[in-house]
Amino acid sequence: MERLEKEVLQVSKEIAVKFIETQRISPTNFAEIFPNVYKVVLETVMAGQQALESKK
Repeated sequence: MERLEKEVLQVSKEIAVKFIETQRISPTNFAEIFPNVYKVVLETVMAGQQALESKK
């Protein structure tokens, strides 16, 4: 796995853990919610990279 993908996965995991701790995600709906969290984090990182590259 690429470094960026590992970092996105780690951040997504940390967000999911916080949601579980605050009872916004339960074990029953984790599989439904986690891919969405991952997708949003990945899209945000990619948009940030594109913004940085366009400034160069």
